[in-house]
Amino acid sequence: MLKFLKGVVGGSGAGLKDLPYNIGDPYPSAWGSWSHFRGTSKDDGSPVSIFSLSGSNPQDGHLAAGRNGVKRLRTVRHPNILSFLHSTEVESFDGSSSKVTIYIVTEPVMPLSEKIKELGLEGTQRDEYYAWGLHQIAKAVSFLNNDCKLLWMVQVHGNVCLSSVVVTQTLDWKLYAFDVLSEYDGANATATGPMLQYEWLVGSQYKPTELAKCDWATIRKSPPWAIDSWGLGCLIYEIFSGMKLGKTEELRNTASIPKSLLPDYQRLLSSMPSRRLNTSKLIENSEYFQNKLVDTIHFMEILSLKDSVEKDTFFRKLPNLAEQLPRPIVLKKLLPLLASALEFGSAAAPALTALLKMGSWLSAEEFSLKVLPTIVKLFASNDRAVRVALLQHIDQFGESLSAQVVDEQVYPHVATGFADTSAFLRELTLKSMLIVAPKLSQRTLSGSLLKYLSKLQVDEEPAIRTNTTILLGNIASYLNEGTRKRVLINAFTVRALRDTFSPARGAGVMALCATSSYYDMTEIATRILPNIVVLIIDPDSDVRSKAFQAVDQFLQIVKQYNEKGNAEDTSGAGSLGISSMPGNASLLGYVENFCCRRAILIVTIQQDGSHGINDLENLCVTIFFLVRWAMSSLTLKGKASDQAPVATANSVTPATTTASTASSGLIETPSTAPVHRVSSSTDFADQPMPPSPTSTDGWGEIENGIHEEHDSDKDGWDDIEPLDEPKPSSALANIQAAQKRPVSQPVSQPKPQASTSLRPKSTVKAAKDEDDDLWGSIAAAPPKSASRPLNVKTAGAVDDDDPWAAIAAPPPTTKVKPLSAGRGRGNRAAAPKLGAQRINRTSSTGM
Repeated sequence: MLKFLKGVVGGSGAGLKDLPYNIGDPYPSAWGSWSHFRGTSKDDGSPVSIFSLSGSNPQDGHLAAGRNGVKRLRTVRHPNILSFLHSTEVESFDGSSSKVTIYIVTEPVMPLSEKIKELGLEGTQRDEYYAWGLHQIAKAVSFLNNDCKLLWMVQVHGNVCLSSVVVTQTLDWKLYAFDVLSEYDGANATATGPMLQYEWLVGSQYKPTELAKCDWATIRKSPPWAIDSWGLGCLIYEIFSGMKLGKTEELRNTASIPKSLLPDYQRLLSSMPSRRLNTSKLIENSEYFQNKLVDTIHFMEILSLKDSVEKDTFFRKLPNLAEQLPRPIVLKKLLPLLASALEFGSAAAPALTALLKMGSWLSAEEFSLKVLPTIVKLFASNDRAVRVALLQHIDQFGESLSAQVVDEQVYPHVATGFADTSAFLRELTLKSMLIVAPKLSQRTLSGSLLKYLSKLQVDEEPAIRTNTTILLGNIASYLNEGTRKRVLINAFTVRALRDTFSPARGAGVMALCATSSYYDMTEIATRILPNIVVLIIDPDSDVRSKAFQAVDQFLQIVKQYNEKGNAEDTSGAGSLGISSMPGNASLLGYVENFCCRRAILIVTIQQDGSHGINDLENLCVTIFFLVRWAMSSLTLKGKASDQAPVATANSVTPATTTASTASSGLIETPSTAPVHRVSSSTDFADQPMPPSPTSTDGWGEIENGIHEEHDSDKDGWDDIEPLDEPKPSSALANIQAAQKRPVSQPVSQPKPQASTSLRPKSTVKAAKDEDDDLWGSIAAAPPKSASRPLNVKTAGAVDDDDPWAAIAAPPPTTKVKPLSAGRGRGNRAAAPKLGAQRINRTSSTGM
């Protein structure tokens, strides 16, 4: 039975080896005969404090008082009283002698005297912290002396002093050392024995006069708080004097006591027990406790009782107020309170500003442990004000977030802002991607983020469209090569450069310049420069200035590439020799085919009349036979030194043109007159168009083309009723007969392994509209595209400055069969001018 009661009172452990905690280093001081150790939990390694008390005799009075302290500490719970976790009593034997040790495990704390030395506070900050600590101890004493009667009898601690106070990791002061704690039995008139059974453990310097004389009758007639109020006065003296109390007379020295606290200090130490100040009155009325630190912490502790207006006002002032408070208390006390309030929803959105400001005073490791977990949880909040606050300050904590946390926990919640009805929140979400995007995986970038950016680039808010373009330019380096090829040019040229908002166009130009290293020469020449050049006449001066800079930058890139290519061609020309001959023959074959088609076109148009047709026919026939003679001469007598540069320059052009045209995405302008296609042995084989890469990021449809019904192999005139085939004139018959004769081919020479085919596989088209130049017949077929050309001439446009107008054929006197109503798309009267314009284009090339 005795062992059972001892187990109930002493604790639950059977021995030291069964104690679920590890005992660490001791602190230099503790109350009474107790020893204070640092400790950790064996389960999770969390820190604890372990107090031990040893005695050689099981009937030792210290052990009895220690057991009383364990029982009282376990049963009394209050925020300002040390939290009990575990206890055990161990009996060990050393020969014939035995040793009994009591262990108490509590929350991690440090002796107050040691913590004061560690903090090293001075001046106003020291007084504010002492005020907060004394306020907490006064509440603990008031709870024992006044409030315990609601649950048990009123308690008397009996030993309030510097040694009986410890400090937690959040710098809270807590009362412990309950060995002397007893019930107050002043209401019992028949009681005659000692009220405090273990009062002999209290030092004489801490005893009031009545307790020193063991005048229990006077003590029972005194109020319950009389003894502990005296002890609180002793504590005040010790913390402000910086030394332990040596004797009772030292309490008269009030030089170190703050003036605002001095009246209350004197009332606590009154010689008459009945006139001593009740600690509850001290808390309510003392001027000393009315300072910024006490008020701030008190407001945070009862935050849930405040209304929204009070919260909003408080948290807006808190960032500036925190700078005036003691820095250690702010970081270890206020910061945890603020993080907890935000996490559980009792704090308003402005509290995030204060949290981040306090967090900026922490080290990187402490910030990750104390602040980041709260912030990550806040991203899941449905409060729009909290989400706005997070996005506005993401630059302050974004770098501290790990890539895994961003990709899995932060981004899914942030991405909901892209589709928010508030334009302000959409823009904040967009700007936050500068911090978030570098930490996202390729799967999230390509599969999710680019989808949202594609929609934002056509947002109704022009500022959002502009910022989307800027963001794409900034995160381009984080995209993989395939995604950059598919997205950047389409986003910058097809959308940004054609935006109606001038800053959006300027952003598109700057984004192209910033990402210039990601484009090849074909893309620069066929897709970027044509779109930028148009902006040099933009109505906005800033856009024009940026366009000129961009043109200079990209032209410089092209020039450097050309110089490098010329150097390689020059070095390789000597080794190629006569093998370059087929390139010249191929080039002249193109020219021959071109002249033949132009002659056929002119004769077809003028077949109903003879006004000026003979001179034009003779000119075309003469050019045709001159070309054939030139080909024969080059084939039989060509010199390698003269032919190699030409072959090198022209052998690469068709292939490059084909690749660039296939990816340009521009709409081909339809022809302005009906054209008869001529079948010839010099026509190229059809080359299929490479399909545009499919994508799910929103930009794929730009390359695929919206108007897919327009076949790139058609010239736009297929729906016009064909005219009656006239009988060709004699000149035309001669041209057709000459065309049917095979062109003599040069003797095949061994080709280097690095050389490529000099005749690209593509179908030679008939004459196009006025925008086609001399090299239109050798260019690859245009791709399907949904883009609209920036400047397109009308079908009937005529070049008044045409220097070849003098030799152009006069208009015919006969009338052409009218087109079907509602189907014609061209102006038939403009056809004679077309031939002249073709000669003009031919002359401009230097032929």
